Amino acid sequence: MSAFTTEDLFQIMRECAGEEESVELSAAAAEQEFSLLGYDSLALMEAISRVERRFGIELPEDTIGEALTPAAFVGAVNAELAVRTPAVEAAG
Repeated sequence: MSAFTTEDLFQIMRECAGEEESVELSAAAAEQEFSLLGYDSLALMEAISRVERRFGIELPEDTIGEALTPAAFVGAVNAELAVRTPAVEAAG
């Protein structure tokens, strides 16, 4: 499975917030806190839910609670995917 990227997260966040794709979220935005980017906790909860369903993972609440930036969120998702991937490949 390929890595989860900031572009993937920004697409999900756009869907959650109902924004147009024309809203520019640059690479520099990945290091800014979600609140500074205009995303509230409700949008984040929806994004978490969508990521968990899409990738078949469960993100630990404490890890996600500490992921205040898109870059940290992406890192948490990829860490969980790395843990899950070997088990899936061994079963396949």
